[in-house]
Formats: sequence, structure tokens, C-alpha cells
Amino acid sequence: GAEYIDSYVFNKAEYIRFNSTVGKYVGYTEHGVKNAETWNKGSELAQELGELERYCKHNAANHYSVVLDKT
Repeated sequence: GAEYIDSYVFNKAEYIRFNSTVGKYVGYTEHGVKNAETWNKGSELAQELGELERYCKHNAANHYSVVLDKT
């Protein structure tokens, strides 16, 4: 399967990431961990899951149909 990752970078360092395999935000710095805790409880997570549904599932279906067309 495919994995969707949305990284947030500040001063060239990744501090927080949404990972579709984990299904939530994960922080990589002290600030990122605090944000991840907040974002996982709020509307940000619902929005990210909506993006995952809208973008990935749509494009996966398109990619799959192209593969089928070529076989």
C-alpha cells in the first residue's frame, strides 16, 4: 500500500509529521511533540485525514486504472 506523509519544517529541521500509517501527528522536537499532542486532539487531524481521503484514495484509484489499462 501507499503511505501519505505531510512534514512540517522550521529552520530546515522537521519538527512534526503526519504519517498515514500511524494515523496521527508525530513530533520530532520538544515544540513538535507539544504541537502533535494538540493537533491530534483538534480539527487539524480531521482535516489531514480528509486530505488523505480526498487526495490519496482518488489518485490511487486513477493510478490503478492506468495500470489496468496498460496490461
